[in-house]
Amino acid sequence: MSSHPILLVGGSGIVGHWTARFLRAAHADVPLLIGGRNPAKAREAAARLGNAEGVALDLAADDLGLGDRPVGAVAVLFTDERVAGLRFAQARGVPHVSISPGIAEIAPEVAAYIHKPDAAPVVLGTEWLVGATTVPTLEFAKAFGRVHDIAIGALLDEEDAFGPAAESDLERQTRTMPAALARRDGAYVWRVGDDAKGSFRAVDGTVMEASALSPNDVLGLANATGAPNVRFDLAVGVSSSRRRGEPMSTEIVIALAGEDHDGRPLRTRHAVVHPQGQMPLTGLGVAMVLERLAGVDGRPPPPPGLYFSHQLLEPAAYLARLDGIGARILELEAP
Repeated sequence: MSSHPILLVGGSGIVGHWTARFLRAAHADVPLLIGGRNPAKAREAAARLGNAEGVALDLAADDLGLGDRPVGAVAVLFTDERVAGLRFAQARGVPHVSISPGIAEIAPEVAAYIHKPDAAPVVLGTEWLVGATTVPTLEFAKAFGRVHDIAIGALLDEEDAFGPAAESDLERQTRTMPAALARRDGAYVWRVGDDAKGSFRAVDGTVMEASALSPNDVLGLANATGAPNVRFDLAVGVSSSRRRGEPMSTEIVIALAGEDHDGRPLRTRHAVVHPQGQMPLTGLGVAMVLERLAGVDGRPPPPPGLYFSHQLLEPAAYLARLDGIGARILELEAP
């Protein structure tokens, strides 16, 4: 376990707020550095937390403007075009996680890892809400002897809170990237044009028009389950709770098809729902990945390597924490 502070790059934003909140609730003694381009905002966020300090960062500097100050782990919570946070972490030999680059954008981080594979753990953390999709899906898949199809439908309420960085990321990944990755009949394909259009049924049964997206869940689930068909669709609109006249929520609908352990056809459909939207789930995932990387969860830190987020999240512990922050896992009627 490192006694050095965890650096949250972009820690004064919405994801940073939730990440720091969950870290502080679980580990009051872990020091935090809230890093940002606005020093006053970073100091204000740190003051609310306690045992934290707001620092101004310079992503153009090799030391991020921190000099020789020790750091125990680094989380980058917005798009880091310079890969500055990862280079800094590798130079210090400390773990790194980022949650912004899409599948088509991971080459700089993968290349940085390949050139220094023994420097530190590097986590490609751009899974949908950082574990809230892949971890439950892999748990549901345990009922199957063989999984043929995985279809994920994520619903963001249009009233959900987006910070500037999160809004920029969503804009980039849904509108400016040319295609979305999926797996079809065992082959990886890029969904473009009409093929990038989709739909799924929300928790209340409403059919939502959606667009293809390819967070790292697509690759993680395909490799973990061997499913020949994996797709991910995102809809932005009115959530099921708001259609009932309640406050907005976020939904992740997970549909699996295949065979049970006796070879009989099996279909399941579940949903992960949080009444406060996407950011608590994202913050929890980042916090738990950082706990694992820094070894503050009571286990030795992972060795240097290249990881997806879900590979570092112990399922039972993650699902218990998910329940503890007010998320619900629903069993829905399978088609």
